Amino acid sequence: MAEVENMTDAALADGMAGETPGSLERLAIDVVRGLSMDAPHAARSGHQGTAMALAPLAHVLWTRVLTYDADAPDWPDRDRFILSAGHASVLLYSMLHLTGHGLTLDDLRDFRQWGSATPGHPEVGHTAGVEVTTGPLGQGIANAVGMAIAERNLRARFGAEVSDHHTFVVCGDGDLAEGISHEAASLAGHLGLGRLVAVYDDNHVTIDGPTELALSDDAPARFRAYGWHVLDLGEAAEDLDAIEAGIREAMAVEDRPSLVVLRSHIGHPSPDVDSPAVHGYSLTDEGIAETKRRMGLPPDEAFHVPDEVLDLYRTAGRRGATARADWEARLAASDGDRTAWDAAWAGGGVDGWADALPTYEVGAAVATRKAGGACLQALLDAVPGLIGGGADLTGNTGTTIKDHGVQSADCPEGRQLFFGVREHAMGAISNGLALHGGMLPVNGTFLVFSDYMRGAVRLAALSGAKVVFVWSHDSVGVGEDGPTHQPVEHAAALRAIPGLRVVRPADANETAAAWHGIVSGSGPTALLLTRQDVPVLPGTADVDAVARGGYVLADAEAPEVVLVGTGSEVSVAMDAAATLTAAGRSVRVVSMPCMEDFAAQDEAYRSSVLPAGVPTVSVEAGVTFGWDRWSDRQVGIDRFGASAPGDRVMAELGITPAAVVAAAEGLLA
Repeated sequence: MAEVENMTDAALADGMAGETPGSLERLAIDVVRGLSMDAPHAARSGHQGTAMALAPLAHVLWTRVLTYDADAPDWPDRDRFILSAGHASVLLYSMLHLTGHGLTLDDLRDFRQWGSATPGHPEVGHTAGVEVTTGPLGQGIANAVGMAIAERNLRARFGAEVSDHHTFVVCGDGDLAEGISHEAASLAGHLGLGRLVAVYDDNHVTIDGPTELALSDDAPARFRAYGWHVLDLGEAAEDLDAIEAGIREAMAVEDRPSLVVLRSHIGHPSPDVDSPAVHGYSLTDEGIAETKRRMGLPPDEAFHVPDEVLDLYRTAGRRGATARADWEARLAASDGDRTAWDAAWAGGGVDGWADALPTYEVGAAVATRKAGGACLQALLDAVPGLIGGGADLTGNTGTTIKDHGVQSADCPEGRQLFFGVREHAMGAISNGLALHGGMLPVNGTFLVFSDYMRGAVRLAALSGAKVVFVWSHDSVGVGEDGPTHQPVEHAAALRAIPGLRVVRPADANETAAAWHGIVSGSGPTALLLTRQDVPVLPGTADVDAVARGGYVLADAEAPEVVLVGTGSEVSVAMDAAATLTAAGRSVRVVSMPCMEDFAAQDEAYRSSVLPAGVPTVSVEAGVTFGWDRWSDRQVGIDRFGASAPGDRVMAELGITPAAVVAAAEGLLA
């Protein structure tokens, strides 16, 4: 084993502090640059330049700064590292391989290939050591804000002995150009989020050309205006000690987030340095060989990792084992609420949590947004990870959290988050909260504004992040606000996202059952709730039935026709069934709060609810797209809405019992 293997932590740190050209550290950085060229070259696809330019930064972070243990990449009190500039994924994969997270050189050789552990952009849950799924620019910055909120909240509630770490995010010009980064940075500054360190790779290059083609912002001034601590390191991308000093200065700032600006040169030290081409895959055989000659690496050897470099990084990867063991001892000795801590990290509730859910009397009239708010409030003490709020629509959406503090620098334990008018960042911050662990985030706005959040919602589904997206005012029943605020296509659009459960409860009891499924389940959930009161129906309080996504709510012997409704239209179907029954028809009514859950049931169950050969009519106050899978005829709204009282709009657009009766009679005829 190489000598570096046996060095103490202090000796290792001392040996790195005085890096000079030709040293082991310089060789290690050049090896990372070599891997950053070789993996995309093997794939004939990828992004070489940013990874090459940021190799010194990555080296400083993974060998000098980050607290982590490669043998336990999910250790709760590790520092979090987010590569918001996810196109530079090969840099992260190289560091994960070298530090011993389980990636092999063969994994790097399989970069961007089918079934590999090294996809084109980092994916959480797919590759050990990847904290969040990044690539769509700006998302990682907002994820980091969520993670920093999570760390501070857990530290305030459970003690610094169990939550005491930092969140680091590396971003570029593209991240800062995207609007989501503005939203997230503004909120982070307002909240005074210390222990959040963003490193801005200011390389002045975009795909189209120099950033000056479309960007002339003064990023440091902008972040200072947000309330961030800003440190501009200038031309220090190759100066390891300057990078470390800047990051450590930022880490010491406890009362606000920090931006460390690093002027790098994309593609350094290749012949294509500072060119837009090297952002992507420009260095082929000759360019790679020449770059390796400049660095003193074997020009004809791909994936070259000398033993002494691997030993250096593997030692760094194991260095956090002592810190992890100390943390485990502190957790075991902590006098905090261990039951609550364990429940929070499991994403669920303490024993008996479901008993806290409210129930409603049949015949009552309750808006499901109000029922959802009551469920959230009732669960707060029983589900300790719950945290969240709305995008300036907290009360309107039922995402008010009372008596548990408002999240701020003065109240870091607060579980009510006021996101402000920042829907997109709200979604991505929630993803960060969930993926940090210990948090079950809830966020809310009107369903029509889910359009503003779609990028974050898609990544929640791709990541399997346990986030509750509450979207109220879920139909043209919104009324007078008119078509700009009346969703019609939104439920169908959300149902098109794989991995997202879209739940539209029929009434208050189905809403409570939906919350039962959220807490006990996994992954993201879209909860679509009414503004208007809807009647509480008999039979909707069956948690097991609701969990199946679709179930028989009202039945008749040998039904001639099945009426399927969702959300506020289940009561419309019930009224239509009463009319048809009075006319001598045998009618079954099915409530289908969640198509995804129903589709996941076996064929026998689905056929027992929607029997083959029996005509079926669906009714939903939205586009009919997608309903043909479950019904023969659809009653819906395949146009935009109109401004008028909600009940008038529903009537004018045909969401009525009479319209459902007519559709059923037409099928039966």
